[in-house]
Amino acid sequence: MTAPEKNSVRTRKPGIIDEIPKEIAVSLAEAGGLPWLSSLIPGESSLNEQVKIHKALADPLRLKILYLLAAQPLCVCVIKHCLRTADSRLSYHLGILKEAGLIESRHEKNWLIYSLTGAGNAVVERGETGSF
Repeated sequence: MTAPEKNSVRTRKPGIIDEIPKEIAVSLAEAGGLPWLSSLIPGESSLNEQVKIHKALADPLRLKILYLLAAQPLCVCVIKHCLRTADSRLSYHLGILKEAGLIESRHEKNWLIYSLTGAGNAVVERGETGSF
């Protein structure tokens, strides 16, 4: 039995560029190709920070807290009264917002005062203009 004859001409596997519309392939090539496009993806640590913020914004109660704090810094008792929620639930949600870097707290005598950070303020401003 003889071995099958090998074709001397290599056939090229189709790549992604061969499978997309020509208009997109041309504009992508002009911009720098797939390496350029891939370079636009932020690093893992940056993406993880963005995920934290988006998760923090994914709850209506946390958004309400941000809007309250946009008016002025507040103590927990005022936030609790406005939202009519239990201490443990409020504490949990404040912790998530703080971990995401959207709010900060400071002690003032026996009170814990919460306020927006620059990032929290930016989120509220974007939300008010409908550009989340």
